[in-house]
Formats: sequence, C-alpha cells, structure tokens
Amino acid sequence: MAEILPLKAYRYHHGLSDKIEELTSPLFDVVSEKQREALYANPLNSIHLSVPLGPDPAKRARETLDSWKRDKVIVQDDLPGIYVYYQYFKFPGLEEESCRKGFIAQIRSYDWDEKVVLRHENTIAKAVDDRIDLLRATQIQSSPTHGLYEDPLYELEPYMDEAIMDPLYDLEDYQGVREVLAVIHDAGIIAKFLDVLKKKQVILADGHHRYQGAVAFRKEMSESNPGHSGKEGYNYHLMYFTNALTKNLRILPTHRLFTDISLSEGEILEKLEPWFIIRQLNDVEEVSDLILQKKWAFGLIFKNSAYKIRLIPEKIKEMDLPIPDLVKEVDMMVLHYFFIDKVLGIPMEEQRYSEKLAYERNLVRCVSKVEGGSASFAILTKDIAMKQVLDVCKSGYTMPQKSTYFYPKTLSGLLFGSIAEEDFSFPYDAFHL
Repeated sequence: MAEILPLKAYRYHHGLSDKIEELTSPLFDVVSEKQREALYANPLNSIHLSVPLGPDPAKRARETLDSWKRDKVIVQDDLPGIYVYYQYFKFPGLEEESCRKGFIAQIRSYDWDEKVVLRHENTIAKAVDDRIDLLRATQIQSSPTHGLYEDPLYELEPYMDEAIMDPLYDLEDYQGVREVLAVIHDAGIIAKFLDVLKKKQVILADGHHRYQGAVAFRKEMSESNPGHSGKEGYNYHLMYFTNALTKNLRILPTHRLFTDISLSEGEILEKLEPWFIIRQLNDVEEVSDLILQKKWAFGLIFKNSAYKIRLIPEKIKEMDLPIPDLVKEVDMMVLHYFFIDKVLGIPMEEQRYSEKLAYERNLVRCVSKVEGGSASFAILTKDIAMKQVLDVCKSGYTMPQKSTYFYPKTLSGLLFGSIAEEDFSFPYDAFHL
C-alpha cells in the first residue's frame, strides 16, 4: 500500500526560531484579505514560497527560494526524520481542549486509479495548474497536504508522544491553536512508521489541488527522464498523516456564495418549490440550529431575508447520476445537484469552473458578504460526518469541490520539503525493517 519516507526538511535558521510565529502562514484559502496583507509585508514569511505574488509568481518563488538558501534564511536538516506534529485546540462551542496528533513525512505520489491515496472531492483545474507551475519552478513544498490512515491499535502514538516532549517549535497560530513540532531521527523507530503505513490506504483529507499537482509533476518529470527509476525526489510529496479513527478529527462546513445569478429571489423560491420544503426565518442566526440535525437541509440567505430549505425526501430518487446511493445521500451532493444544477441552472459538470460560485468557511464573513452586496445570496451548510467521508472515498467516487474543511488547518512554513535531487538523495533503505 502506501510507501512513505522520512525527509530531510528545510527549516528556518535556528537564529529565527524565536520569530517562527511571524514566519509561518495559514493556508491561503482560510485567511482574510487583511491577514494576507500582513503576511506579505514580512519579506521572510513562508507565504512568499507558498503563494507568491507578481506577474510571474512561480519565477518570483524561485528567486525567493534561491535567496533564502544562499543567505541561510532556511537551512536543511542533516538527517532525514519523521516530524511529529501536534495541534492543541478547542472545537467551536466546546471548552475542553483537544489534541490532534500526527506526523509529517514524504509519500509516493500515487495516481488515483492505484487506489492507495483516495480522494473524496473534485478539484478546480486552475488551482491545480498553479500548483504545477510552482513545483516546476521551485521543487519545494512549503505546506503538507493532510492524509488520513486507519489504525485501530494506535501503534505509532507512543513514539509520537515521546518525541513531542522535546519540541523544535511550540507556538500559537492565527487560529489560536497551539502548534508543536518535534522530530524523530532514530532509524529503528522511523522504520516502524514506514512499516505501519505500507499496510494502509491513505485518504486525502485536505490539499487535493496540491496533491494532484504533485502527481502531474511526477508524470511530467518521469516522461522527460530517460533514466527514470522511480526513486527520484519528484516521485514524492509532503504529507501530514493523522489517524482517521481518533476522536479529535472534525469537519467544519464550507458555505456557498453566489454572484451574477440572473434569477430574482422570488424566482429562486418559485423554482425551489418542486424540490424543497421552504420555511422563512425571522433571523439568519436561526439557520445553523435548524439545519444542524436535519438531513438535506440548508440555509438560504438573501440581503433582507433568510430561509431554511430541505429536500423533499422522496425527491432523492430523482437524482439521475450514475453513483452509489451512499454518495447520492451526501448533503453536498444533494445541494449541488438539486439546488445549483436544477434550480440555478449551473450544470454539475460546469460547477468546478463557474465564476458565479465561491466558497466561504467563516459564517460571519459569509453573511456579511451577502448583506454588503458583494454576493447575491448564500447557501449555509453543515459539517459532514467522518464516516461519510471514509465511505465516499472507499466507494471510488467523489463529492463536489470544497465539501470538507478539516479543522484545524495545518501551518505553512514549519518546515519545507524539497524534491530537488541534490536535497532529496539519501540511502533510504536504511529505514526499512
């Protein structure tokens, strides 16, 4: 199954360790415009490698990387390691602190049809192309994607618990999450990590675009390399691994925003009636509670009005798609088929590319965009159960794009994974049992 390797990570020079909070950055799609401006204002922030600015962003990232290596802003660790990564946080609305335990390593970039890395949602083509351009230019990864493996015995947890007692970094991030990173260099222990994962499939929780970009880059490089062996750095990808069976995994909702829709509020409500039960609300704050425990229920928010809409249960039989029932019954599939396709008239196959559809994880920002007029209206969604995500992945089918938001997000810049051959090359056989 999954072949993973330790990595010789690049990290910020130890002289910058006390400024690590200022140098790390959130994933680009979870920060506000003001937060981005502050990140870009720091010339050493990792955002300059993960989401570079300028007319030729990939070239800019390459120049930044060359400069940082030359000036020893970032320095490569001497030995490969498994990087243990713990996040201490509170779920929204709860007082008890949780800890999501995991580790960062390299995984072979498997094609989807190999059934080793499983996806659960579709991607947006332009975002994948941007990731490929960046990999071509830099051959470095500044943020790991997030993969899940199932281990009912929690075999690796004791080794991670021991390592985390001697952290490389211990900081608080933009989410108020305590982020702790440590490293394991012991070859015998590393071999146990490799052995456990080689028996597992990996479910991609977050980072579908970055992972698909890595797969495309691997194919491009292997086709242009007459001596391709499969052991080159470009065959691997940086990933953060967590046990899918832990209780500290939570998937938060991602809401949908719509612009430039030709239908009026009244026309939308009229087109909804054959498909949905509609209930007008007095206050938008009622929406979350009313849809929380209801199957196929959503909030529909206009500037001066709000509704709860719920699919008429019998209508699920009219979903004319060649997919299993377990996928048809996912809330996001219902939303994209019956509301976005049937009511708004944006076909399923065009939704990934539609400029009329945007995504917002923050409820307050979502509502304010509608009230401020930058969006015509919004659909509020609820979180998806972990079991449902696992079931969809194992079915071989996918959900619509941006169906899941695993909380908390990983940070960019705690470490960097280079797949350039001069950085990657090492006798990795030493780590096999």
